Amino acid sequence: MLGTILAFASAAFFGMNAVSVRRGVLTGTVLQGMVISLGIGLPFFIIISVAVGSWNQIWQFSTQNYFLLAVAGTVHFAFGRYCNIRATQAMGGLLVRPLQQLSVILSLTLAIIFLDETLTPIRFFGISLVLLGPIIMLRDRKTFSNRMEKQNKTDTITRIKFIPNYAEGIFFGICSAFGFGASPVFVRAAIGSLDSTAGIAGVVISYSAAVCIILLILLNPAKLHSVLDISKTSLRWFSMSAILIGISQMLRYTALTIAPVTVVTPIQQTTVVFQVIFSWFINRNHEAFGKWVLLGMSSSVLGAIAVSLSTQFILDQFMLPEFLMKIIGWSWP
Repeated sequence: MLGTILAFASAAFFGMNAVSVRRGVLTGTVLQGMVISLGIGLPFFIIISVAVGSWNQIWQFSTQNYFLLAVAGTVHFAFGRYCNIRATQAMGGLLVRPLQQLSVILSLTLAIIFLDETLTPIRFFGISLVLLGPIIMLRDRKTFSNRMEKQNKTDTITRIKFIPNYAEGIFFGICSAFGFGASPVFVRAAIGSLDSTAGIAGVVISYSAAVCIILLILLNPAKLHSVLDISKTSLRWFSMSAILIGISQMLRYTALTIAPVTVVTPIQQTTVVFQVIFSWFINRNHEAFGKWVLLGMSSSVLGAIAVSLSTQFILDQFMLPEFLMKIIGWSWP
């Protein structure tokens, strides 16, 4: 149950982070967002690791675990995050989110192959609903394009012009899904058998690997200059995003030390629900909203609830016919 709660909390902070990133890329660049996110994130986790007493654990992992955590950081915080920010810049956060549901399929497939985890009919039903919700939301993309075109012509206050680029957004959205989907398996393999504080130590190592990648990129003087040439507005939103993503990743890594990937990863897809709610208050003029968004939200919530319920809980709470009990009790592989 604790793992489920932490996964939901992580999803909420991820949702607010997505909203902050969206505001940041309206006036800033992808590389600026990456540098600020990782530049604030690593010191944040170092401080947290000292505060919760996990600093010493950073130096106690095996060579294999160091490698797995570094790969997770490179795949998630460097590759996945870059693709996510770029896709968000191209077509908005809410329309990117459905594509990232592919990460659920990848995570579960890898977890079943390498971590000996299992699927149950209840989890499969919940996962299906979680995946269906964001797909439904994609039906709002044409309406969104028309609204943005009209808004660009009439906006004389913010002067922010945005034209959705679906080809770029879809490509980098799918790429980010692969990055985000693969990383939980590496994290779980590295720290899944350790105590919850190991999650904080693990994320420090993962962040450090991603920071090394960014430092190599900044050796290019042109790239460094472009990062330093950032507006105050983008700096404010990217900084807020860095803090929010730090909290969400801390909760995510801790959840993965308690609960299996097949529970944590699908629940975190409810990020879309929180993202829609926060976007309505903050990014209403820069995101896609409509009836399909609301239907998608409902599907995601119901799916997340189904995923969080164990087979034994269902059998204990409900008197079911014997044939249903056999079906619900099935597991794979």
